[in-house]
Amino acid sequence: MRHKGLFITFEGPDGSGKSTVLSKVYEVLKSKNYSFHIDITREPGGRNNVIAEDIRNILLNKIEYKISPRAEALLFAASRAQHVQDFIKPNLEQNHLVLCDRYIHSSLAYQGYARKLGAEEIWNINTFAINGVLPDLTIVLMLNPEKGIERIHKSKLHEFNRLDQEEMNVHQLVYDGYQQIINEDQHKTLVKIDATKKIEEVCNEILKIITNKIKEHYGE
Repeated sequence: MRHKGLFITFEGPDGSGKSTVLSKVYEVLKSKNYSFHIDITREPGGRNNVIAEDIRNILLNKIEYKISPRAEALLFAASRAQHVQDFIKPNLEQNHLVLCDRYIHSSLAYQGYARKLGAEEIWNINTFAINGVLPDLTIVLMLNPEKGIERIHKSKLHEFNRLDQEEMNVHQLVYDGYQQIINEDQHKTLVKIDATKKIEEVCNEILKIITNKIKEHYGE
């Protein structure tokens, strides 16, 4: 399903700096005073979305919960379905640029590969949930698990959640899952970014990629 606006998602293993980079990229893009509106949101959850945020609270903040892998996959998909219906799709239909911190590829990496539920099964669940709303571009920040977890424990800004507590082998499976997803990207909408570089370098590299995509889509 083709939408009027431009939908760009940011992905990566835990500790890759994805959320920090997205925030900085958003601020730079906003300063350019484009003719179109720019939205920023996140998953699981979403901006001003009570239902999706309640599901996020169950998934990430209820550290004592022992959620089964299948239930976890379905909860992520349910949150995403609500997010798409209430925020992402309406804004894309208004020709906005929507930047999203995590989306369908996170479920493929975490539940499909790390939880070993199968990429095809997770894809099927999520394609039903998103109702045809796929990213036009996905930025994947890649950083090895050891370095990523080290960053998380050093950062005072990071929201330490249930998934951060996973064993290192799970984080390795997530990393390997993202690598597999990139390798199998038939539509060439995923761009791999080396997250070991300084944050300024990473941001500049991503801004060049997004600026080219904006010129291609909006003509600006």
